[in-house]
Amino acid sequence: MQQTALEPVDEELTLAERAYRAIRDQLVMLEIRPGAPINEDQLGQALGVGRTPVREALKRLQYERLITTYPRRGTFATEVNITDLAHISEVRLELEPLAATQAARRATATDRAGLTALRRELDSAGAPGRDSADLMRLDLQVHRAVYAATHNPYLEDTLVRHDNLATRIWCLFIDRLSDMAGHVEEHGPLIDAIVTGDADKAARLARSHVEDFERAIRGAI
Repeated sequence: MQQTALEPVDEELTLAERAYRAIRDQLVMLEIRPGAPINEDQLGQALGVGRTPVREALKRLQYERLITTYPRRGTFATEVNITDLAHISEVRLELEPLAATQAARRATATDRAGLTALRRELDSAGAPGRDSADLMRLDLQVHRAVYAATHNPYLEDTLVRHDNLATRIWCLFIDRLSDMAGHVEEHGPLIDAIVTGDADKAARLARSHVEDFERAIRGAI
């Protein structure tokens, strides 16, 4: 089972946290397909961890609506339901601009350096050889970096969960989308606004990005 390297490895993370992040990103990127059974032993072997960290990770993932458990049937990756798009977008339209605003106001020098590095990577988003999955990983990295720069763990956790659910919908229709690189490159001006501390512009761009996302998905259905 392929693992998705979306975040740097932190040696201080607990085994349960490592398992959670790895399984989460496999579910988000649809490397574990919607409706697929979740086998604790196979996951543990693939990740090199025991059953207890995997079980702890799965408890969190069930709360985040990425897996579901049925009595006497087992645990499965949740289906991707397009009818959820409106509900997810409703939340993100309110909270993404807030996150962009707070990131512009609160980002540390380290945050800004990390965002600037991602900004440089965005410049090559449309280069030949970058497949859609690679671009999707970059999209997730940018969103998570912005959320982290808010320095509000409650806002960050909420937005990571909703962005994960939105990304699963995005991945489901990825083959029907004509300008994946363009969507990802939209983050460039947003990062610029955050790095320069322009909170109002960052908020406007964040809201526009969510609106463009929903529009693109509905156009692909």
